[in-house]
Amino acid sequence: MPTPYGSRGGMAFSADELRVLRRALAIALQPTHDPAARGPLGPDRSEEVRDCLRLAEDVDEAVREGGRQRAFLLADLARYRAALPGSAGGYLDRLQEALATGYVPGHGDLAALRSLCARRAGPEEAGRRAAVLHRCEHLAERSVRARLRALPGGRAADGPAPSPPAGPDPRPRPAGPRPDRPIPTPGEVFPPRRKPAPPPKSSLKGRFQVPPEARSA
Repeated sequence: MPTPYGSRGGMAFSADELRVLRRALAIALQPTHDPAARGPLGPDRSEEVRDCLRLAEDVDEAVREGGRQRAFLLADLARYRAALPGSAGGYLDRLQEALATGYVPGHGDLAALRSLCARRAGPEEAGRRAAVLHRCEHLAERSVRARLRALPGGRAADGPAPSPPAGPDPRPRPAGPRPDRPIPTPGEVFPPRRKPAPPPKSSLKGRFQVPPEARSA
């Protein structure tokens, strides 16, 4: 039975399984419209068909086993991430192994890596953490761009990364014209300036009035 090999989806086949694969390829490459062109396999192919069916079932089982291994790896990665920072070494090992299987790091992985990079470590360990963080950020950004391109009217591959939505503008905006109010006239918007009233004239008659006795003198 073929078994999963490594973390990249490969499989390991035995010598008998490789022999069945070669026979299956030979059957598939022969033209089916010419009954005489059967080659060295002979007219009776029931045994070859049974071998091919058994091999197909074994390959399906190997694929399922590979999926189970990948699910276990991701669950193990989540356990190590929850135990940070004490499990930093094991977490980085399992994260790199998961990345090799096509795993796309999420927000939890990026936050964990940034937290690890902010902690003190030796030069070698600090360089390793920074390298893994850079790789994860690149993979996450590439995944976001791929999802945007898949959407209708998505951005181009080389376009700028989407910026986060901006918050509400704290500055007050001028209110627009209300449809239920008439448009003001220029005279209402800019009323004419009124001339300032002249100061009241002071009465000098009473202030410099000559008394009667002074007149008779």
